[in-house]
Amino acid sequence: MKVTTLTNKRKIRIMHQLENKNRTSLFWVLNISGWILLFLIYVVLYYRKSLDNYKVILALFITYASGFFISLLLHYFYKKINYQSRSILIFSVIIVFGSLIASNIWLWIDVLLSIPLQGAEQLKRWLAFQYYISSVYSHLWVLLLWSTLYFIIKLWHEWAKQKERTEKANALAQAAQLQMLRYQLNPHFLFNALNSIRALIDEDKKVARKVITELSEFLRYTLISKNYSDVPLNSEIQAIKHYFSIEKIRYEDKLEVYYDIEPEAEEYPVLSFLIHPLVENAIKYGMQTSKLPLKIWLTAAIENDKLIFEIINTGKWVDPDSQDMDYKNSTGTGLKNVRKRLENAFPDNHFFIIEEKDDKVCIRLEIKSN
Repeated sequence: MKVTTLTNKRKIRIMHQLENKNRTSLFWVLNISGWILLFLIYVVLYYRKSLDNYKVILALFITYASGFFISLLLHYFYKKINYQSRSILIFSVIIVFGSLIASNIWLWIDVLLSIPLQGAEQLKRWLAFQYYISSVYSHLWVLLLWSTLYFIIKLWHEWAKQKERTEKANALAQAAQLQMLRYQLNPHFLFNALNSIRALIDEDKKVARKVITELSEFLRYTLISKNYSDVPLNSEIQAIKHYFSIEKIRYEDKLEVYYDIEPEAEEYPVLSFLIHPLVENAIKYGMQTSKLPLKIWLTAAIENDKLIFEIINTGKWVDPDSQDMDYKNSTGTGLKNVRKRLENAFPDNHFFIIEEKDDKVCIRLEIKSN
């Protein structure tokens, strides 16, 4: 157990290191590319006629090389700010004042590095009040633009990271709900299936072998489907057919099942193991409330790019919260899990309703894949 824990911690640490390395690499690539692009734009727009004067071009290069260095200082400063805990107003003030101070530092570095090219007289000219203010202003808007782009990219990265975490959390939640659903359903179902097999071994070995085959196929599907968040509807229907085959042997002529699945609907993706609790619900309560034989219809069609799936059974609807002693074993857990999984996977793209009409219960499910 200790080895596993250490291994997991090491994996998490390596993932964080790789993520930080990728973020650092992205910053360097964008920052260097941005300053080079800005330098070239200024050369093309304002210094095309001075391309043969290397001192002018070199001085301009020094200016933007100094700006690149200042951007690294701002990057270090911004990393120390806990911007998520500050209001937008305070955060904006910090950016403006930080950029203003950085603009002055940038100007002094630029002037000092340019003296060897343009002489000490250049320092006096730059320190003239009007020229100084003008230069600080021109540097300020560049750094404000840089800061804006910096935080836009940073916030976008945080949003993408949060989205990835949310998707992983939803996937884990769905997997946990699916696993919980199996634990709730399989023991009761297996108990009945094994009892049927035991009774059939002496009565009809051929039928007993058939039940074992159907049970094996059904359990195989539950094991395979756990590796997938969704499966084609046809896979769910095939698993349900194995389930019904076992229940038909148990109930014999007391159960009749009809299918009307359009070919177009067979490949439509649905959540793995979503339909089974609805089917089990139809049998469990249909047998208690319906005139025998219990009849169940499964229909599926595609309308306006939506999957329309219905399970209809003869009988009456049993409210899971009913206080009726005849239905006191009803927990409603299966249907609650179905609703939760649909809400997680299709928050705004599903419709789930249960209706009772003419001594029949209809569960209608509409899904529009994202």
